[in-house]
Parts: sequence; structure tokens; C-alpha cells
Amino acid sequence: MATEQDVRTLLVAGDEALADAAFRTGDFGKARELLEAALAEAAQGADMTEQASALDALGMLAHYENITKLMGGSAVSEADINAEERLFRQALACWQQLGEPAESAQSLFGLGLVYQVLHSDWTTAMPYYWQALGLVTGQQAAEPYLRSEVHRHVGFYFLVEASQPAEAVRHLQISLDLREELADPRRIPSGLVALAEAQLEAGDRDGAIELLRRAVTQAREAGLLPERIKDAERALAEAEADTGAAPASDVPPDGPETKSGEAEADAKPE
Repeated sequence: MATEQDVRTLLVAGDEALADAAFRTGDFGKARELLEAALAEAAQGADMTEQASALDALGMLAHYENITKLMGGSAVSEADINAEERLFRQALACWQQLGEPAESAQSLFGLGLVYQVLHSDWTTAMPYYWQALGLVTGQQAAEPYLRSEVHRHVGFYFLVEASQPAEAVRHLQISLDLREELADPRRIPSGLVALAEAQLEAGDRDGAIELLRRAVTQAREAGLLPERIKDAERALAEAEADTGAAPASDVPPDGPETKSGEAEADAKPE
């Protein structure tokens, strides 16, 4: 029979493989193999916590697969969206049986992603995000990347829906700080880009350009997916063009044919 340590080992390895797939390679095969094995092992035991964690991890894998398709210009099928939502709902049901502990923040956040990113439905997404925010706020035991992601998407809400750029800056600064605390170079550039876009809306163009130049450099150094590098390059080129600032010498003048704004924020790289 599987032990809790067996499942945790598979989950940790699966999370690392997922991060590399989502940010660097676009190949989710190894992550899926590890996380499906974790779920199978967890199902043999009596610890529902491990089952919920494995379902949440598979939900995030499905989400990253879906946004990778969107970033590449492909459509996401209704079946894929439903599959992602089903995993998060199954995980949440497990957490609810366990008394809705703080760990249920991951499932709640995941459901928020389904509605905000894949359905462009902020109204339905925000109650899930608010619940997740309440669970991770002040919870030092909460995983830093989850805390960062919750603040990131709440920040996007204030940026593109509530038109409160100062509050967006506050949340996105917290999100970036948590990414830097985690010290994973794969995840920092997207945090820099998000905060910069909020700073632009708040009127701090010089600060935003500085952040975007860092984002481009760090995205390249980290070997991120071309779409992620182009996202940073595009944001920098637009910010410099708007201000008349001299472009950074190593940044190409063009980028993806997308424009900053609400539609883009719905599918913003994590």
C-alpha cells in the first residue's frame, strides 16, 4: 500500500516537472505521468488530503496546458475547459469533507481561473478568488506560489475590471515579492510584467519600463518559452513607444500582435 511519503514524493516531483513544462518546454507528459501516479497512489490510502492535493495539481496541469494553447494562438475546446473545472471541483469536494481547511484555497483559486481565464467571466470568478485570498492572507504555511498567484489575479481584477490601478499595484507588488521570495527564475519575469502594467496605469512609466527591462533580461536568461519572452518584449516595446524612451538595444521593436488590456489579461501568462 502506498505511504503518505510516496505520494508526497510524486507530488513534489510532479510540481517541478509542471513548472518546467509551463514556463520552459511546453511538454506536459512527464508532469502528467507523475501527478496521475500520485493520484493513483493516494486513492489506495485513506488520506483524503493527498487525494485532494493530487486533484488540485492535475487541475493546475490542465490549466497550464490550456493557457499554453491560448498563448500559442490555438483555441481551447469546451471539453478541455470542463475537464479542468471537474478536477478542481473534485478536489474542493475532498477539502469540504475534511472541513474546508486552508488548503482548499488551491481548489477555489483554480475555479476562479476557469471562469476568469477560460470564460472571461470575472463576475463568477471573483467570489472564488476572494475566498482563496481570505484563506492565504496571513497564512505563512500557505505555499508562496499559490499566495503569489491569488494576489496576481486579484490584482488583475483591480487593474482591468475595477479600474483601481493603485490597488492593482499593491496586490501585484505582493505577488512579485512572493515570487522573488520563492527564488524560482522561471516565475519572476511574469510577475515583473504584471506589476509594470499596473504601474503604467497608475502613471509610473519610468518604474514600469525599468521592471519590463528586467523582465525581458530575466526571461531570456531563464530560457522561458518563446511566447513568454515575447510577452515581456511586447510590453516593453509598447511602454517605450508610449513615452518616447530609447528602446533597450537588445529588444526587438516588434512583438506579438496583441494589445495590453482586458482581453489579454484574461489569458495572461501565469
